[in-house]
Amino acid sequence: MENFTHYPLLVFAVSFITLRVSARLGRHFRSRQRVPEKELFEDFNIILPATLTLLGLIIGFSFSMAATRYDLRKNYEEAEANAIGTEYARADLLPAAEATKVRALLRSYLDQRIAFYLTRDGQERHQVIARTTALQGELWSTVLVPAKAEPTPITALAVSGMNDVLNSQGYAQAGFWNRIPTAAWALMGAIAIACNLLLGYGARSVTVGSRLFQILPLLVSIAFMFIADIDAPRHGIILVKPQNLISLAESLKQSPPATSPAKN
Repeated sequence: MENFTHYPLLVFAVSFITLRVSARLGRHFRSRQRVPEKELFEDFNIILPATLTLLGLIIGFSFSMAATRYDLRKNYEEAEANAIGTEYARADLLPAAEATKVRALLRSYLDQRIAFYLTRDGQERHQVIARTTALQGELWSTVLVPAKAEPTPITALAVSGMNDVLNSQGYAQAGFWNRIPTAAWALMGAIAIACNLLLGYGARSVTVGSRLFQILPLLVSIAFMFIADIDAPRHGIILVKPQNLISLAESLKQSPPATSPAKN
């Protein structure tokens, strides 16, 4: 089940409201204190910059994690397109009947892989995964028959290529599951709340405090939304588009189906 960090706009809304309330709570706590301002701000001027620095480091670390995972998903998509294209060419190494069937199945399989990247509806995505699994079974059984009947180095190449196709799908799926851990989000949120509490606590006037209550929560919420957007493969603006798979599908549609030489 997806949590709210999979939805960047929801992350922004929840973060902004929570952080703004935190700043106002800090201001409320300050109004109830009876500590002299001079003693208060001697310690406060050390704690607040250190906490803000820690928040900046955590945000930067989380952004690096999200960007790394995004690049990983793009690399897996490219590798998957290369594996499917290579196996489509290696189908010539199989007998004519199996070669024709493998090419037809690979074209259908390619359509399902493109749908996997483009589909955002959860129920439809489960259907795509089910169809993909069924096609994988057909593809493997199709190349396995001639490999068992005539185990030669040539048919072994076709089997190896099909193994790469199946493995690349698993790597791509793992890339979509690989997200920023919930514990990292919790730590980042806790430090952000602490920063805004301190900010509200240290505001010396209502006017200045009101302005700060808007600025820091807004900036931090935008940063959280950006991180969630990069880390969310199916929601938001920054998505992994299957450009290599789409390009391969278009090239296969334009090229005429290859035929194996007739045997006398």
